[in-house]
Amino acid sequence: MLSVLIPIYNYNVVALVKALHKQLIEANIIFEIICLDDASDVKYMNTNTEVEALSCTSFLKSSHNNGRTQTRQSLCEASQFEWLLFLDADTIPVNTNYILTYIKYINSDFEAIFGGFAYNNTPPENEFMLRWKYGRSKEVVDASVRNRTPYKVIISANFLIKKSVFKSLNAQMQYSGYGLDNYFGALLKDKSIKVYHINNPVYHLGIENSNVYLQKKEAAALMLLKLTKQQKIKTHNNSLLALFTSLKHTKLNVIFSYIHSIFKVQMKRNLLGSNPNIKVLQLYRITFMCYIDFNS
Repeated sequence: MLSVLIPIYNYNVVALVKALHKQLIEANIIFEIICLDDASDVKYMNTNTEVEALSCTSFLKSSHNNGRTQTRQSLCEASQFEWLLFLDADTIPVNTNYILTYIKYINSDFEAIFGGFAYNNTPPENEFMLRWKYGRSKEVVDASVRNRTPYKVIISANFLIKKSVFKSLNAQMQYSGYGLDNYFGALLKDKSIKVYHINNPVYHLGIENSNVYLQKKEAAALMLLKLTKQQKIKTHNNSLLALFTSLKHTKLNVIFSYIHSIFKVQMKRNLLGSNPNIKVLQLYRITFMCYIDFNS
């Protein structure tokens, strides 16, 4: 009935898998949990093999690192049921009725259901503040808001999808790197997949330090530029890409490129500090895109 699929890279998933397994047993449904380790360090592999002791649970290992997109494709191919529940390794369900909440939608007309994200209220140490503040500001969005533009806030760390739909869409994502949720959302829209958002969040636990996260945001911007130039994104609800397209059309991208070259150091100082401003991050992202595009 339900295949729960967890791609893993250098993260301890024992608590997550045990929590999911408990809820699945209590839900009294036919299920499987498949974990696929993407060539993690040995210490993580050894720890995570503990989940194999659970019923209907398997722990697979890749001989080399394939990246999240290919790992998800392999998980899809290894699954046996029609509905796939994907969770990132660094998450944990907020509620004890997490599985039951998703099950309610298995017989609906929707083809993909997104549960949403949550963050602990307690601020982290200063070096992790950028990721925490961005997540709480931009990723914690009520389902009623997400459903107004269903292809905009696509967080693939926690979603339920029909196997045939996922297999078809993910096969088109022949890229590796950060920022592919934007592309996945665009593909969902382009193919008119029936998407629905619900309030069934997981906590995001694996928060990167600010320097790493800023590099990832740069990588995501580069991925958007690449996909746009290759005309892979035909239709979308991505605000950053829409703004970039508008600036380029009006030639204002030149000014924004100049802003980046002049104020890059000052913006990074704020973003990597103890009290980063998310508005500064948004300005950094769009000026970065304009700078890279204009100078390429």
